[in-house]
Amino acid sequence: MEEESKSGSVRRFLDLVKKSRRGKFKVYIGMSAGVGKTYRMLQEAHALIKNGIDVQIGYIETHNRAETHALLPGVPIIARRRIFYKGKELEEMDVQGIINLHPEVVIVDELAHSNIDGSKNNKRWQDVADILDAGISVISAVNIQHLESMNQEIETITGIPITERIPDKILETADEIVNIDLTADELIDRLKAGKIYDQSKIKVALNNFFQPERILQLRELALKEVAHHLERKINIEIPKQIKLRPEKFMACISSNHATAKIIIRKTARLASYYRSTWIVLYVQRSKESGDRIRLDTQRHLINNLKLATELGAEVIKIKSDEVTKTIMKIATEKDITTICIGKPHLTLFQIIMQTAIFNELLRNISATDTDLVILS
Repeated sequence: MEEESKSGSVRRFLDLVKKSRRGKFKVYIGMSAGVGKTYRMLQEAHALIKNGIDVQIGYIETHNRAETHALLPGVPIIARRRIFYKGKELEEMDVQGIINLHPEVVIVDELAHSNIDGSKNNKRWQDVADILDAGISVISAVNIQHLESMNQEIETITGIPITERIPDKILETADEIVNIDLTADELIDRLKAGKIYDQSKIKVALNNFFQPERILQLRELALKEVAHHLERKINIEIPKQIKLRPEKFMACISSNHATAKIIIRKTARLASYYRSTWIVLYVQRSKESGDRIRLDTQRHLINNLKLATELGAEVIKIKSDEVTKTIMKIATEKDITTICIGKPHLTLFQIIMQTAIFNELLRNISATDTDLVILS
């Protein structure tokens, strides 16, 4: 039993050692063919070679694009593996040859490619995983439509089924993702200039895939994917104390029907503008318990909380007579950046009775990085 425990400990340590020796993985992502992913990979290869890095091409697909083809000289190419399949001689990336030569960095194009039957791996992304595990860094490229989770959405946008796909987890393992971004007009101009396809294919492409509204939607998906990756990277790598906090709003409401509805709607608009999550907090004091407030007030409160849910808020209802303390507690727990409250409608009596709560809230907020918005 003790021997098994030692063996398990050794295996875990070896796994850690292997992980630390794993190659770095960089992916160029784009909204479609022709944006310049392969071109950028080759540009980077030349820059790395100038800096003394051993970079070689494991697999490249220039699609006979003149600008891209012109960048091949000066970057060593690892010979492809020749395979006979269904009576034809075909070529595939030589994964074992790459591992044996062991360059510092290898360029591997077409990440979503499916290998010929009989290959060690079915997919090129699996080949890339083997190369990374061997301690070789990889620079690769893929179009957004090949991402598994977006398959149905992409097919709806383009009307074209995507058969070659990569699992989302592959991009999650990338150390760096770079989006090659063009406007729809720029991409269409490249197509018309013959920089993407032969002249014979241009008209068909313009009438099908390369339509401005489709390109715009694909562009948005590519930008969002890179933004999500960057957000994950920030969450993992940047210490909380120096990290920019994402905007998160909290609307504090009372049982006052009219004021609460305004606060909820205005906070919803703010959250929508900043594309942030938001909360509606109702602190129910003992004098507002179900048996002590009017039925119509109760009904309005329920409707307001329902409205908040429909507008996308997380609704929190807490019973407490310590209003300020409760607000600050929830603001801290939920990492709120902005607290939204209604402008106090105060009579002389209310000033005497309630200003203490308002002042206490201001004092507490001033000691934090939280903003206070008073909504009219």
